[in-house]
Amino acid sequence: MTDRDHRETLTDALDGTCTDGGTPTPFETVSQVTETREDKFRNVYDTYVRAPLSIVWGDWRARIGFAIILCYLLMGTVGTVVIEPTAPAEGPALAQPFETMDYPLGTTDMGRDLFSQVVHSTQEMLKMITAGALFSVTLGTVVGAVAGYKGGWVDTVLSAITDVFINIPGFPLVMVLVAIFEMGENPYMIGILLSVASWSGLARAIRSQVLTLRHESFVESARTMGLPTHVIVSKEIVPPLLPYIVINLTNAARRVIFEAAALYYLGILPFEDLNWGVTLQLAYEAEAHARPQALHWFLVPMAAITGISIGLILLGQSLDRVFNPRVRARHEKTTADDDTLEATTH
Repeated sequence: MTDRDHRETLTDALDGTCTDGGTPTPFETVSQVTETREDKFRNVYDTYVRAPLSIVWGDWRARIGFAIILCYLLMGTVGTVVIEPTAPAEGPALAQPFETMDYPLGTTDMGRDLFSQVVHSTQEMLKMITAGALFSVTLGTVVGAVAGYKGGWVDTVLSAITDVFINIPGFPLVMVLVAIFEMGENPYMIGILLSVASWSGLARAIRSQVLTLRHESFVESARTMGLPTHVIVSKEIVPPLLPYIVINLTNAARRVIFEAAALYYLGILPFEDLNWGVTLQLAYEAEAHARPQALHWFLVPMAAITGISIGLILLGQSLDRVFNPRVRARHEKTTADDDTLEATTH
């Protein structure tokens, strides 16, 4: 074969053709399957809806945790519409739980319905939990991820700020800020105030993880492609850290519950309506914990706080499996095989 014939053969191969009529080269092989809009929607549904639900439904902790949180969500939304607010002298003083279904959880020494108090307190507590947990986790994740990825003077400044907040006692700081600022009855502002110093620990942990991740090959590839910092951080660095972030989200929510109840119990936070902490304070002042006939007055708000805390713990443990890439891949493959089997059957 002459040099000219060799060049022609190579050119034909690159063009995906063969001069001798042989089999086509891989260069001319194209996919015979066209992905339709329906297929794209199905893939998104399987990845972000069906597979997570399959993982969650297969875990007993997830079922119990979701059931508990759902009950509190219903109490804070539908319950406030269905159940009327309680008032003094509405019923007999210190009616016992389940003595009558008009007051299923009993009453206080002033005749207030404890069940109504718990239901109407739930909405304000959920607002505090949502605002405080999201503020703490979002700020901690952003500060830690940016500091670890950027390095240099950005890391130095953000780490210094983090060190300041991590060494400030959180609960005393909240007490001082409450005394300085007039927070009123805005539950969102109170939730943020309760989390003003709790983000620093998460930021420090996220930073240490990002310092390792920023040298991984997929991050280097994204940086080589010229992607902006916010895209690399949000799509390449944060997703592998989601299991740890979700656990911290549930822990932050529990911390807001305990701190809010404690501050209301101590009378530090201003209040106009009754909530779990205020109910505990009033019960303690009436020595309900030392009077058997009034013990339910003290136990009902404690049970409400404990119940939502247990629900958040179980939910956080189960969501860890949702963000585990190996578990997700296994369930996504299972759902895809089920769809293939169903299509073949029909």
